[in-house]
Amino acid sequence: MTARLFHAALLSGSILAASCAATVSLLAPTQAQAQEALRPEVGKPLQRAQAALRARQFPQAMAAVNTADAVRDKTPNETYVIAQMRAAVAQSSGDVAQSIAADDALIASSRTPGAEKTRLLMAEASIAYTAHDYARTITALERYFKAGGTDASMRTLLIQSYYLQKDYPNAARTQSAQIAAEERARQVPPENQLNLLASVQQLSNDPNGFNATMVKLVQYYPKPLYWAQLVHGLRTNPNIPDRLQYDVDRIRLAVGLLTSTADLMDMAELAVQAGYPGQAQQIIAYGYSSGALGKDAGAAREARLKALVDQTAAAKKASLATDETAAQALPSGDPLLVLGYNYVAFGQADHGLALMQQGIAKDHLVSVDDATLHLGLANMDAGRKADAVRILKTVGGTDGAAQLAQLWILQIGKR
Repeated sequence: MTARLFHAALLSGSILAASCAATVSLLAPTQAQAQEALRPEVGKPLQRAQAALRARQFPQAMAAVNTADAVRDKTPNETYVIAQMRAAVAQSSGDVAQSIAADDALIASSRTPGAEKTRLLMAEASIAYTAHDYARTITALERYFKAGGTDASMRTLLIQSYYLQKDYPNAARTQSAQIAAEERARQVPPENQLNLLASVQQLSNDPNGFNATMVKLVQYYPKPLYWAQLVHGLRTNPNIPDRLQYDVDRIRLAVGLLTSTADLMDMAELAVQAGYPGQAQQIIAYGYSSGALGKDAGAAREARLKALVDQTAAAKKASLATDETAAQALPSGDPLLVLGYNYVAFGQADHGLALMQQGIAKDHLVSVDDATLHLGLANMDAGRKADAVRILKTVGGTDGAAQLAQLWILQIGKR
């Protein structure tokens, strides 16, 4: 309920003539209060205030309220009714300060039921927000929720007020809590909430929080823009080592963000350098089928790269058995991981995956997180989605492998 509608509902038709002696009563929140008489010196000015309010003569209405308020030795009920009328006049005239002060008096009164107090706090917050008084909005809404308020729109108003006050940590904290509650209730968080959270996390210099929120955006709203932002974060993250740049390119290719001729050629070369000529063949094949390769002024150079990749892949395929013997004799498990992934690329998934598992068991790895990531991706390439997701969920570390695994889990879910 808006502030204006609230006060209109609270006060419409409230002051009534009770007798020829000008005894006046007000329709207040409870029947007991309605039955309490107002003395003429209070009731008559309030009648004039109500008439002036209906005629939209706001200065005259407020003057009449002040006359009633100036009466000495007012009863609690008279004080309460005056505060109600003051709130109505102040709200109708746009006097934010008086409206909020009157609301505060009503909220502080024991005559106001608890449910009415929360509605008054909602009204006060709405008035303050409309007046761009975000600090007062925050104060009112914090009181509202402390009093047991549950209106979701008020939670949104609180978050927006924190944001406009540039209190980004509190905006992020409150928005995160709202999204978490929605997810616990098995609801999809609204896109605008996730975008707001991502924005305040950026402004708070919280890259980890921002990345987690972008993952949720991709999860619930898998738009190319969100994928691009998420992957861009990986590409520009100084903590991600060079050895994972090819893996970053793989997710870019999978989600449609790596399409240019130069990028495809660079990625194919990275695949060969990483020891995966079979994967390089797949990249080149995609480039030709999509029209990115073979049709521009560099077609001859692209054809030479294709020939080199095909030659390297053929040599690798022919040497698999010999390479396996040599890899088994080495203390590090990394050569077995690369070899096993090549077996998978060349169509021998069972044997290749077994070799990769042996490599991880051998230890002496450059990175166990990289190894687990590649084992998960090899299972994906072999068509074993459930195994791939299970393995990818175990990838840890802080240098990018876990982030890549998380993105691949989302991508596998789309397939």
